[in-house]
Amino acid sequence: MEKEKIFKLPKLDFGNGLFAKNPIVQGGMAIKVSTAKLAAAVANCGGVGIIGASGLTEEELRSQIRLARSLQKNHDGLIGVNIMFAAREFSMLARVSMEEGIDIIFFGAGFSRDIFEEGRKHHTPIVPIVSSPKLAALSQKLGASAVVLESGDAGGHLGTDKSLEELLPEVRKALDDSAPEGKHAIPLIAAGGIANGFDIAKFLKMGADGVQMGTRFLLSDECEASDKFKKMLVSAKESDIVKILSPVGLQARAIVSNFTKKLLENKAPKPQHCDRCLKHCSGSFCIMKALNLSCSGDVENGLFFTGKSLLNIHEILPVKEIFKRLEREIKANF
Repeated sequence: MEKEKIFKLPKLDFGNGLFAKNPIVQGGMAIKVSTAKLAAAVANCGGVGIIGASGLTEEELRSQIRLARSLQKNHDGLIGVNIMFAAREFSMLARVSMEEGIDIIFFGAGFSRDIFEEGRKHHTPIVPIVSSPKLAALSQKLGASAVVLESGDAGGHLGTDKSLEELLPEVRKALDDSAPEGKHAIPLIAAGGIANGFDIAKFLKMGADGVQMGTRFLLSDECEASDKFKKMLVSAKESDIVKILSPVGLQARAIVSNFTKKLLENKAPKPQHCDRCLKHCSGSFCIMKALNLSCSGDVENGLFFTGKSLLNIHEILPVKEIFKRLEREIKANF
């Protein structure tokens, strides 16, 4: 009798011997939503755990990376950081991450050419978050270790209105066509609107090498965002999800709150003091203050980012249980 084939998730290989056992990346949600505790829990399950570095001081980032390392129990997964290129302290945060020996750096909300050379100097893989075939191919040419393709269904800042179903085949082809002769294309990580293992299986079949999930891990026990934040998301309806214009100049998806209503009516209070946290800021409101308030649970004045996948997530679970469920669902669809 033929033995039953044992299903195994494909590993996510960033080259030079660096890989995660499972092809699942936890989104790097700022401000202080994706912290060391969450990143380590994901890495311990074989995924790529991410610390949201934007908005942290040098000392805070060093402390978070060291704490994540101390909580990491095995080498099945990786610990990375996510940094907004739009942040004024982007270069400092990248430098500190490399000095601390971070496994991998993800960056988005803009594009940097210089960071790839810095990554090579420190032997640190660099993974940009892109939303077009052109930028994906350029990233591969510049030396990216992978790209995250983020669709218009993601939470937070959005680079496109297009869905993954529309974008993924185009970006897959662009990477394959632009790969150096005789070499495989760099990994393509699909992101935006992915809630469960059924979604993961679908996009792996379409040509993705892995997926990134933010909202699913925000709604975990290990995420240190306030319970009010999490309960607000779990109870949300489709009509509660809106898009606002961020001071960085990009649209962003968020939950309706007293603050977002004011933003949509152009009645949000202008900043009385500016810490110049962004390279370019419209001054329409202080996004740093609003995100900090959301993390602490201020439902009146906070800005609560969420992905479109929120509508398919109904429980706050331990990270370990999330991985178990994802693996079962993926297996059922292969």
